[in-house]
Amino acid sequence: MAQICLLIACLLPIGCTLIAKFQGIGKRRRDGGFDNHRPREWLATLEGWRARANAAQANSWEALPVFAAGLFVAHQHQAAQATVDALALGFVAARLGFIAAYLADRASLRSLLWFGGFASSLALFFVR
Repeated sequence: MAQICLLIACLLPIGCTLIAKFQGIGKRRRDGGFDNHRPREWLATLEGWRARANAAQANSWEALPVFAAGLFVAHQHQAAQATVDALALGFVAARLGFIAAYLADRASLRSLLWFGGFASSLALFFVR
């Protein structure tokens, strides 16, 4: 289960990017459509929920290394798989909630969910 959670965690930033770009795909650049020649500059012009989706994408990439490293360390310590799976599921659930809270502009809830996901990642370093 933890490996599936790792795969999901790897796909979350891509999902956020698709959400951010959704309304710009298929439109011409001059009409505000996605600019694949200057994607970062185009993404920087987004506002509202689309800008928050792009920010959630960046944060999802930032959270991924700590989670992956935690899984690696738990594996190296031959930690109880049920515990590792539970923490991995907790991380993914917190990250999905984080993304939803980010899109909905619920800052306090988003911060709480970020902390929950980070705590799950850190706990993986200490399970036996």
